[in-house]
Amino acid sequence: MLLSERVMEKLEILADAAKYDVSCASGQSKRENKNKGIGNSSGFGICHAYTEDGRCVSLLKILLTNQCIFDCAYCVSRKSNDIKRAAFTVEEVVDITISFYRRNYIEGLFLSSGIFSNPDYTMERLVRIAKKLRKEENFNGYIHLKAIPGASDELIREAGLYADRLSVNVEMPTEQSLKLLAPDKNHQDVIRPMTFLKEEIAGRKEEKKIIKKAPLFAPAGQSTQMVIGATKETDLEILAMTDYFYGKMNLRRVYYSGYVPISTDNRLPALGTPVPIIRENRLYQADWLLRFYGFKVTELVGWDQPDLDLDIDPKLAWALRNPEQFPVDINTADLEMIKRIPGIGVKSAQRIVQSRRYRRLQPEHLQPMGIAYNRAKYFLAFSTPFSLHKDLTQEQIKQQILKLQQSKYEKNFSSQITLF
Repeated sequence: MLLSERVMEKLEILADAAKYDVSCASGQSKRENKNKGIGNSSGFGICHAYTEDGRCVSLLKILLTNQCIFDCAYCVSRKSNDIKRAAFTVEEVVDITISFYRRNYIEGLFLSSGIFSNPDYTMERLVRIAKKLRKEENFNGYIHLKAIPGASDELIREAGLYADRLSVNVEMPTEQSLKLLAPDKNHQDVIRPMTFLKEEIAGRKEEKKIIKKAPLFAPAGQSTQMVIGATKETDLEILAMTDYFYGKMNLRRVYYSGYVPISTDNRLPALGTPVPIIRENRLYQADWLLRFYGFKVTELVGWDQPDLDLDIDPKLAWALRNPEQFPVDINTADLEMIKRIPGIGVKSAQRIVQSRRYRRLQPEHLQPMGIAYNRAKYFLAFSTPFSLHKDLTQEQIKQQILKLQQSKYEKNFSSQITLF
Protein backbone atom coordinates (compact mmCIF):
# COMPACT_ATOMS: atom_id res chain seq x y z
CA MET A 1 0.00 0.00 0.00
CA LEU A 2 1.53 3.30 -1.11
CA LEU A 3 0.92 6.33 1.09
CA SER A 4 -0.05 9.57 -0.58
CA GLU A 5 2.18 12.63 -0.50
CA ARG A 6 -0.33 14.41 1.76
CA VAL A 7 -0.40 11.53 4.26
CA MET A 8 3.40 11.44 4.30
CA GLU A 9 3.44 15.19 5.02
CA LYS A 10 1.04 14.67 7.94
CA LEU A 11 3.18 11.77 9.16
CA GLU A 12 6.28 13.96 9.25
CA ILE A 13 4.47 16.68 11.25
CA LEU A 14 2.66 14.39 13.71
CA ALA A 15 5.59 12.03 14.29
CA ASP A 16 7.81 14.98 15.14
CA ALA A 17 5.18 16.37 17.53
CA ALA A 18 4.92 12.99 19.27
CA LYS A 19 8.60 12.90 20.26
CA TYR A 20 7.90 14.99 23.37
CA ASP A 21 5.83 12.19 24.89
CA VAL A 22 8.38 9.80 26.40
CA SER A 23 5.90 7.42 28.02
CA CYS A 24 6.85 4.57 25.72
CA ALA A 25 10.58 4.86 26.49
CA SER A 26 11.43 5.65 22.92
CA GLY A 27 14.47 6.76 21.03
CA GLN A 28 14.33 8.14 17.50
CA SER A 29 16.84 8.19 14.68
CA LYS A 30 17.50 10.69 11.87
CA ARG A 31 19.28 8.48 9.34
CA GLU A 32 18.22 9.78 5.92
CA ASN A 33 17.91 7.80 2.71
CA LYS A 34 20.48 8.96 0.13
CA ASN A 35 21.05 7.92 -3.48
CA LYS A 36 17.88 5.80 -3.55
CA GLY A 37 19.14 3.43 -0.88
CA ILE A 38 17.02 1.02 1.13
CA GLY A 39 15.08 2.31 4.15
CA ASN A 40 14.61 5.66 5.83
CA SER A 41 14.29 6.34 9.56
CA SER A 42 13.93 10.11 9.35
CA GLY A 43 10.59 11.67 10.21
CA PHE A 44 8.59 8.45 10.09
CA GLY A 45 7.90 8.24 13.81
CA ILE A 46 9.34 4.78 14.28
CA CYS A 47 10.68 4.52 17.81
CA HIS A 48 11.86 1.78 20.12
CA ALA A 49 10.35 0.62 23.39
CA TYR A 50 11.60 -2.07 25.72
CA THR A 51 9.50 -4.84 27.22
CA GLU A 52 9.93 -6.06 30.80
CA ASP A 53 11.93 -9.07 29.59
CA GLY A 54 14.38 -6.75 27.80
CA ARG A 55 13.16 -7.16 24.22
CA CYS A 56 13.32 -4.10 21.97
CA VAL A 57 10.18 -3.52 19.92
CA SER A 58 9.61 -0.97 17.15
CA LEU A 59 6.52 1.23 17.43
CA LEU A 60 4.87 3.74 15.14
CA LYS A 61 4.74 6.77 17.44
CA ILE A 62 2.43 9.54 16.27
CA LEU A 63 -0.20 12.04 17.32
CA LEU A 64 -3.68 11.81 15.87
CA THR A 65 -3.52 15.62 15.72
CA ASN A 66 -1.32 18.43 17.00
CA GLN A 67 -4.29 20.78 17.09
CA CYS A 68 -5.31 21.52 20.66
CA ILE A 69 -7.87 23.60 22.54
CA PHE A 70 -5.49 24.00 25.49
CA ASP A 71 -2.67 26.52 25.87
CA CYS A 72 -0.27 24.73 28.22
CA ALA A 73 2.90 26.83 28.47
CA TYR A 74 5.28 23.84 28.31
CA CYS A 75 3.70 22.16 25.26
CA VAL A 76 4.86 22.64 21.67
CA SER A 77 1.32 21.89 20.42
CA ARG A 78 -0.42 24.53 22.57
CA LYS A 79 -3.01 26.56 20.68
CA SER A 80 -1.08 29.86 20.82
CA ASN A 81 2.07 28.37 19.27
CA ASP A 82 2.63 29.24 15.62
CA ILE A 83 3.37 25.82 14.17
CA LYS A 84 2.23 23.79 11.19
CA ARG A 85 -0.94 21.89 12.13
CA ALA A 86 -2.22 18.57 10.86
CA ALA A 87 -4.69 15.84 11.73
CA PHE A 88 -5.07 12.25 10.58
CA THR A 89 -8.39 10.63 9.83
CA VAL A 90 -9.19 7.35 11.57
CA GLU A 91 -8.69 5.49 8.29
CA GLU A 92 -5.31 7.09 7.65
CA VAL A 93 -3.87 5.96 10.99
CA VAL A 94 -5.16 2.43 10.41
CA ASP A 95 -3.73 2.34 6.87
CA ILE A 96 -0.32 3.64 7.97
CA THR A 97 -0.12 1.15 10.84
CA ILE A 98 -1.02 -1.84 8.66
CA SER A 99 1.25 -0.68 5.84
CA PHE A 100 4.25 -0.28 8.15
CA TYR A 101 3.50 -3.55 9.92
CA ARG A 102 3.36 -5.51 6.68
CA ARG A 103 6.69 -4.02 5.65
CA ASN A 104 8.12 -5.19 8.98
CA TYR A 105 8.94 -1.61 9.99
CA ILE A 106 7.00 -1.84 13.26
CA GLU A 107 5.55 -4.25 15.78
CA GLY A 108 2.98 -1.92 17.27
CA LEU A 109 1.44 1.52 17.62
CA PHE A 110 1.85 4.33 20.17
CA LEU A 111 -0.97 6.82 19.59
CA SER A 112 -1.46 10.09 21.45
CA SER A 113 -3.23 13.29 20.48
CA GLY A 114 -3.90 16.94 21.05
CA ILE A 115 -7.49 17.78 21.98
CA PHE A 116 -9.74 18.56 19.01
CA SER A 117 -12.85 20.19 20.49
CA ASN A 118 -13.34 18.27 23.76
CA PRO A 119 -11.89 15.16 25.46
CA ASP A 120 -14.73 12.80 24.46
CA TYR A 121 -14.56 13.77 20.78
CA THR A 122 -10.82 13.03 20.76
CA MET A 123 -10.98 9.85 22.83
CA GLU A 124 -13.77 8.45 20.66
CA ARG A 125 -11.48 8.68 17.61
CA LEU A 126 -8.58 7.02 19.40
CA VAL A 127 -10.89 4.17 20.38
CA ARG A 128 -12.22 3.85 16.84
CA ILE A 129 -8.68 3.45 15.51
CA ALA A 130 -7.81 0.71 18.00
CA LYS A 131 -11.15 -1.05 17.45
CA LYS A 132 -10.80 -0.94 13.67
CA LEU A 133 -7.27 -2.36 13.88
CA ARG A 134 -8.36 -5.21 16.14
CA LYS A 135 -11.76 -6.06 14.68
CA GLU A 136 -11.48 -5.26 10.98
CA GLU A 137 -7.76 -5.68 10.30
CA ASN A 138 -7.23 -8.52 12.79
CA PHE A 139 -4.16 -6.67 14.08
CA ASN A 140 -2.64 -8.39 17.11
CA GLY A 141 0.41 -6.17 17.53
CA TYR A 142 1.04 -3.95 20.54
CA ILE A 143 -1.18 -0.86 20.93
CA HIS A 144 -0.51 1.90 23.45
CA LEU A 145 -3.25 4.55 23.60
CA LYS A 146 -3.31 7.85 25.40
CA ALA A 147 -6.30 8.04 27.76
CA ILE A 148 -7.51 11.62 27.44
CA PRO A 149 -8.15 13.33 30.83
CA GLY A 150 -11.79 14.38 31.07
CA ALA A 151 -13.07 11.67 28.72
CA SER A 152 -16.02 9.56 29.86
CA ASP A 153 -15.60 6.30 31.77
CA GLU A 154 -17.40 4.46 28.95
CA LEU A 155 -14.80 5.53 26.39
CA ILE A 156 -11.88 4.76 28.73
CA ARG A 157 -13.39 1.33 29.39
CA GLU A 158 -13.79 0.63 25.68
CA ALA A 159 -10.19 1.75 25.04
CA GLY A 160 -8.99 -0.82 27.57
CA LEU A 161 -10.62 -3.61 25.57
CA TYR A 162 -8.49 -2.88 22.50
CA ALA A 163 -5.26 -1.34 23.85
CA ASP A 164 -2.44 -3.22 25.56
CA ARG A 165 -1.49 -0.20 27.63
CA LEU A 166 -3.19 3.09 28.47
CA SER A 167 -1.46 6.18 29.79
CA VAL A 168 -2.93 9.26 31.44
CA ASN A 169 -0.23 11.93 31.53
CA VAL A 170 -0.17 13.86 34.80
CA GLU A 171 2.09 16.42 33.03
CA MET A 172 3.19 18.40 36.11
CA PRO A 173 4.48 16.87 39.38
CA THR A 174 2.09 18.93 41.55
CA GLU A 175 -1.39 20.38 41.26
CA GLN A 176 0.02 23.87 41.87
CA SER A 177 2.35 23.59 38.87
CA LEU A 178 -0.46 22.40 36.63
CA LYS A 179 -2.55 25.41 37.64
CA LEU A 180 0.37 27.71 36.89
CA LEU A 181 1.31 26.38 33.46
CA ALA A 182 -1.96 24.82 32.29
CA PRO A 183 -4.75 26.82 33.97
CA ASP A 184 -7.38 25.27 31.66
CA LYS A 185 -6.61 21.79 32.99
CA ASN A 186 -7.83 20.14 36.18
CA HIS A 187 -5.60 17.85 38.24
CA GLN A 188 -8.59 15.72 39.22
CA ASP A 189 -9.32 15.09 35.53
CA VAL A 190 -6.03 13.15 35.52
CA ILE A 191 -6.47 11.32 38.83
CA ARG A 192 -10.06 10.27 38.10
CA PRO A 193 -9.31 8.12 35.00
CA MET A 194 -6.22 6.68 36.71
CA THR A 195 -8.41 5.53 39.60
CA PHE A 196 -11.02 4.18 37.20
CA LEU A 197 -8.39 2.22 35.26
CA LYS A 198 -6.84 0.82 38.43
CA GLU A 199 -10.20 -0.55 39.56
CA GLU A 200 -11.18 -1.77 36.10
CA ILE A 201 -7.85 -3.57 35.54
CA ALA A 202 -8.06 -5.25 38.95
CA GLY A 203 -11.69 -6.26 38.38
CA ARG A 204 -10.98 -7.71 34.96
CA LYS A 205 -8.09 -9.77 36.34
CA GLU A 206 -10.43 -11.33 38.89
CA GLU A 207 -13.00 -11.98 36.17
CA LYS A 208 -10.31 -13.67 34.07
CA LYS A 209 -9.60 -16.12 36.91
CA ILE A 210 -13.21 -17.26 36.84
CA ILE A 211 -14.03 -16.95 33.15
CA LYS A 212 -11.04 -17.99 31.04
CA LYS A 213 -12.49 -16.51 27.85
CA ALA A 214 -13.17 -13.11 29.41
CA PRO A 215 -11.70 -10.36 27.19
CA LEU A 216 -8.33 -8.86 28.02
CA PHE A 217 -8.34 -5.36 29.48
CA ALA A 218 -5.19 -3.23 29.19
CA PRO A 219 -3.00 -6.26 29.97
CA ALA A 220 0.17 -4.10 30.05
CA GLY A 221 -1.40 -1.78 32.64
CA GLN A 222 -1.20 2.00 32.74
CA SER A 223 1.61 4.54 32.82
CA THR A 224 2.08 8.31 33.08
CA GLN A 225 4.57 11.07 32.32
CA MET A 226 5.79 14.08 34.29
CA VAL A 227 7.53 17.10 32.79
CA ILE A 228 10.59 17.84 34.94
CA GLY A 229 12.20 21.24 35.38
CA ALA A 230 9.51 23.50 33.91
CA THR A 231 8.66 24.40 37.51
CA LYS A 232 10.70 24.31 40.70
CA GLU A 233 9.65 21.03 42.30
CA THR A 234 12.38 19.19 44.15
CA ASP A 235 13.21 15.56 43.49
CA LEU A 236 11.59 14.83 46.87
CA GLU A 237 8.26 16.17 45.59
CA ILE A 238 8.61 14.35 42.28
CA LEU A 239 9.49 11.00 43.84
CA ALA A 240 6.73 11.36 46.44
CA MET A 241 4.24 11.67 43.56
CA THR A 242 5.89 8.69 41.85
CA ASP A 243 5.57 6.62 45.01
CA TYR A 244 1.88 7.57 45.22
CA PHE A 245 1.29 6.41 41.65
CA TYR A 246 3.00 3.05 42.23
CA GLY A 247 1.47 2.46 45.64
CA LYS A 248 -2.06 3.80 45.20
CA MET A 249 -2.69 3.65 41.44
CA ASN A 250 -0.76 0.46 40.61
CA LEU A 251 0.95 2.13 37.65
CA ARG A 252 3.43 0.04 35.69
CA ARG A 253 5.73 2.95 34.82
CA VAL A 254 6.27 6.61 35.54
CA TYR A 255 8.27 8.45 32.88
CA TYR A 256 10.24 11.67 33.39
CA SER A 257 10.59 14.19 30.58
CA GLY A 258 13.12 16.97 31.07
CA TYR A 259 11.61 20.28 30.01
CA VAL A 260 12.82 21.48 26.61
CA PRO A 261 12.69 25.30 26.27
CA ILE A 262 10.41 26.03 23.34
CA SER A 263 9.05 29.53 23.98
CA THR A 264 9.51 32.68 26.01
CA ASP A 265 7.15 32.84 28.98
CA ASN A 266 7.84 34.41 32.39
CA ARG A 267 6.43 31.27 34.04
CA LEU A 268 9.04 29.06 32.39
CA PRO A 269 12.84 28.65 32.62
CA ALA A 270 14.81 30.88 30.27
CA LEU A 271 15.38 29.77 26.70
CA GLY A 272 18.67 27.96 26.28
CA THR A 273 18.57 26.36 29.76
CA PRO A 274 17.20 22.85 29.25
CA VAL A 275 17.01 20.40 32.13
CA PRO A 276 20.32 18.48 32.40
CA ILE A 277 19.87 14.97 31.02
CA ILE A 278 21.67 13.65 34.11
CA ARG A 279 18.72 14.78 36.27
CA GLU A 280 16.36 12.61 34.22
CA ASN A 281 18.83 9.76 34.55
CA ARG A 282 19.04 10.09 38.36
CA LEU A 283 15.25 10.12 38.64
CA TYR A 284 15.00 6.94 36.60
CA GLN A 285 17.67 5.32 38.81
CA ALA A 286 15.76 6.35 41.94
CA ASP A 287 12.53 5.08 40.38
CA TRP A 288 14.22 1.69 39.80
CA LEU A 289 15.32 1.57 43.45
CA LEU A 290 11.75 2.20 44.60
CA ARG A 291 10.31 -0.52 42.38
CA PHE A 292 12.88 -3.30 42.55
CA TYR A 293 15.30 -2.70 45.43
CA GLY A 294 12.98 -2.03 48.38
CA PHE A 295 14.05 1.58 48.97
CA LYS A 296 11.71 4.21 50.36
CA VAL A 297 11.59 7.76 49.03
CA THR A 298 12.83 9.15 52.35
CA GLU A 299 15.96 6.99 52.13
CA LEU A 300 16.93 8.62 48.83
CA VAL A 301 15.91 12.24 49.46
CA GLY A 302 14.64 14.21 52.45
CA TRP A 303 13.84 17.66 53.75
CA ASP A 304 17.52 18.23 54.53
CA GLN A 305 18.59 17.07 51.03
CA PRO A 306 15.55 17.35 48.72
CA ASP A 307 17.39 16.73 45.43
CA LEU A 308 19.33 13.72 44.19
CA ASP A 309 23.09 14.02 43.90
CA LEU A 310 23.98 14.60 40.25
CA ASP A 311 27.58 13.40 40.69
CA ILE A 312 26.77 9.86 41.80
CA ASP A 313 23.84 7.47 41.48
CA PRO A 314 21.25 7.38 44.32
CA LYS A 315 22.18 3.91 45.59
CA LEU A 316 25.82 4.91 46.03
CA ALA A 317 24.72 8.19 47.63
CA TRP A 318 22.59 6.25 50.15
CA ALA A 319 25.48 3.89 50.96
CA LEU A 320 27.87 6.78 51.60
CA ARG A 321 25.32 8.47 53.89
CA ASN A 322 24.86 5.27 55.89
CA PRO A 323 28.35 3.93 56.66
CA GLU A 324 27.00 2.07 59.72
CA GLN A 325 25.30 -0.38 57.32
CA PHE A 326 28.65 -1.49 55.88
CA PRO A 327 30.70 -3.55 55.24
CA VAL A 328 28.20 -6.27 54.35
CA ASP A 329 29.17 -9.92 54.66
CA ILE A 330 27.79 -11.44 51.48
CA ASN A 331 28.04 -14.94 52.96
CA THR A 332 25.54 -14.18 55.71
CA ALA A 333 23.55 -11.06 54.74
CA ASP A 334 19.97 -11.42 53.53
CA LEU A 335 18.98 -10.78 49.92
CA GLU A 336 17.44 -7.36 50.60
CA MET A 337 20.67 -6.03 52.13
CA ILE A 338 22.83 -7.49 49.35
CA LYS A 339 20.67 -5.64 46.78
CA ARG A 340 21.56 -2.39 48.54
CA ILE A 341 25.30 -2.79 47.95
CA PRO A 342 26.46 -0.38 45.20
CA GLY A 343 27.49 -2.28 42.09
CA ILE A 344 25.22 -5.26 42.75
CA GLY A 345 21.94 -5.58 40.83
CA VAL A 346 18.89 -7.69 41.57
CA LYS A 347 19.94 -10.67 39.44
CA SER A 348 23.52 -10.57 40.74
CA ALA A 349 22.24 -10.50 44.32
CA GLN A 350 20.10 -13.55 43.61
CA ARG A 351 23.10 -15.35 42.12
CA ILE A 352 25.14 -14.56 45.24
CA VAL A 353 22.49 -15.99 47.57
CA GLN A 354 22.17 -19.09 45.42
CA SER A 355 25.94 -19.64 45.01
CA ARG A 356 26.82 -19.29 48.70
CA ARG A 357 24.74 -22.40 49.44
CA TYR A 358 27.54 -24.45 47.87
CA ARG A 359 30.69 -22.60 48.90
CA ARG A 360 31.97 -19.68 50.92
CA LEU A 361 32.26 -16.79 48.50
CA GLN A 362 35.46 -14.81 48.09
CA PRO A 363 36.28 -11.75 45.92
CA GLU A 364 37.37 -13.86 42.95
CA HIS A 365 33.94 -15.51 42.83
CA LEU A 366 32.00 -12.28 42.39
CA GLN A 367 33.08 -10.78 39.07
CA PRO A 368 31.80 -13.75 37.00
CA MET A 369 28.38 -13.08 38.55
CA GLY A 370 28.09 -9.77 36.73
CA ILE A 371 28.63 -7.34 39.59
CA ALA A 372 30.62 -4.10 39.29
CA TYR A 373 33.29 -5.29 41.70
CA ASN A 374 35.44 -2.13 41.53
CA ARG A 375 32.47 -0.25 42.97
CA ALA A 376 31.12 -2.93 45.30
CA LYS A 377 34.48 -3.76 46.92
CA TYR A 378 34.35 -0.70 49.20
CA PHE A 379 31.24 -2.06 50.89
CA LEU A 380 32.01 -5.78 51.19
CA ALA A 381 33.29 -8.11 53.89
CA PHE A 382 33.88 -11.83 53.58
CA SER A 383 32.83 -13.68 56.75
CA THR A 384 35.19 -11.63 58.93
CA PRO A 385 35.02 -8.16 60.47
CA PHE A 386 37.70 -7.20 57.99
CA SER A 387 36.77 -4.72 55.24
CA LEU A 388 38.99 -4.39 52.18
CA HIS A 389 38.95 -0.60 52.45
CA LYS A 390 38.10 0.10 56.09
CA ASP A 391 40.56 3.02 56.40
CA LEU A 392 38.96 5.13 53.65
CA THR A 393 36.56 7.94 54.51
CA GLN A 394 33.21 8.22 52.73
CA GLU A 395 34.51 11.18 50.70
CA GLN A 396 37.60 9.22 49.69
CA ILE A 397 35.43 6.31 48.53
CA LYS A 398 33.28 8.70 46.52
CA GLN A 399 36.33 10.24 44.84
CA GLN A 400 37.81 6.82 44.06
CA ILE A 401 34.58 5.73 42.34
CA LEU A 402 34.25 9.02 40.46
CA LYS A 403 37.84 8.63 39.27
CA LEU A 404 37.02 5.11 38.08
CA GLN A 405 33.94 6.40 36.21
CA GLN A 406 35.98 9.14 34.55
CA SER A 407 38.64 6.64 33.52
CA LYS A 408 36.02 4.34 31.93
CA TYR A 409 34.47 7.31 30.09
CA GLU A 410 37.84 8.42 28.71
CA LYS A 411 38.67 4.85 27.66
CA ASN A 412 35.35 4.47 25.82
CA PHE A 413 35.72 7.88 24.18
CA SER A 414 39.24 7.01 23.06
CA SER A 415 38.12 3.70 21.54
CA GLN A 416 35.34 5.47 19.60
CA ILE A 417 37.85 7.95 18.16
CA THR A 418 40.07 5.02 17.10
CA LEU A 419 37.15 3.48 15.19
CA PHE A 420 36.89 6.58 13.03
